[in-house]
Amino acid sequence: MTNRVVLNETSYFGKGAIQKIADEVKTRKFKKALVVTDKALIEHQVATKVMDVLDNASLSYEVFDEIEPNPSMEVVFKGIEAFKQSGGDYLLAVGGGSSIDTAKAIGIVTNNPDHADLRSLEGEPGTENPSVPILAVTTTSGTAAEVTINYVITDKENNRKFACVDSHDIPVVAFVDSDLMMGMPTSLAAATGMDAMTHAIEGYITKGAWELTDMLHIKAIEIIGRSLRASVKNDQKAREEMALGQYVAGMGFSNAGLGLVHGMAHPLSAWYDIPHGVACAALLPNVMDYNKDAAGEKYREIARVLGVENVDAMLPEEAAELAVAAVRQLSKDVGIPEHLVELGVKEEDLPKIAEDAFKDVNTSGNPKETDVQEIIELYRSCM
Repeated sequence: MTNRVVLNETSYFGKGAIQKIADEVKTRKFKKALVVTDKALIEHQVATKVMDVLDNASLSYEVFDEIEPNPSMEVVFKGIEAFKQSGGDYLLAVGGGSSIDTAKAIGIVTNNPDHADLRSLEGEPGTENPSVPILAVTTTSGTAAEVTINYVITDKENNRKFACVDSHDIPVVAFVDSDLMMGMPTSLAAATGMDAMTHAIEGYITKGAWELTDMLHIKAIEIIGRSLRASVKNDQKAREEMALGQYVAGMGFSNAGLGLVHGMAHPLSAWYDIPHGVACAALLPNVMDYNKDAAGEKYREIARVLGVENVDAMLPEEAAELAVAAVRQLSKDVGIPEHLVELGVKEEDLPKIAEDAFKDVNTSGNPKETDVQEIIELYRSCM
């Protein structure tokens, strides 16, 4: 079997990393950017810090600030037109997964117009051409969109989200600057942090996992497990650690795949507009429990890096239970709702939601085979 790894050409980490944007733009001889961001990041003077770098270097750009949580096809269409009208030759995405995912879709469709319908990008679309070059500046500690080959778009007409997996969409340069993450509100730090933990755990046990990605995922679980609680309290060192931990998780899962938590989370966001990280966190412990007989000794290692003592003396079943309990406690400690009913999920919707979850591209990566009825019961266990 041949395993492939796709990563950014270049990445910058640490306080002040965005100052390197000007150097990269000049080195690559880019002429004009379309800055893809949202109005809130401009209002709170986060995206403006990136624009200041461009202004100080006399670099040309226009701004597309219509990004929304769970970005829709309609927003992508607007972004494609905005990029065309701008006369730009690269995209500068500033934000969390929503901004970066939208930039990926804009860049892919611009250079692959045969996928202008967007829906044909679902799964592994086999695009012929690389995206318009993307520079990605992450402002959250969770999605790792700046280092992945994945993006997710919401199809409002059909009430669903679809995931796209395409090595042509990866940003050429990523900037992971913890200064931009200090303004995250508690709820966003918690949600994106648990999204990162879900990436790390699912990537660790997915069917596509192998030694190189295992190394990345177990380290990411360790970093996130020790840092997330303090990060939610706006501790700067913890925010810096979370910025690294989520990126390391992204390096792994982008190349190994995910599983049933993401498969089940996407319909929840599409149906109820639940933030993706919150949906993942509410599902993660119960899906971990469901998968424990397929994870082998990996749950023992998860328990170990999450601080469970004496794991080597335990039977596999006990170690697995304590790994699940540690993740459940972490989610509770950072304020994530424990039950789907608290998020507005309705019992009568579960059969249709489960069908969407079963069809999601991530579900096929789950280490344990499943079906629609078992997914319904899993949703019910989380209600």
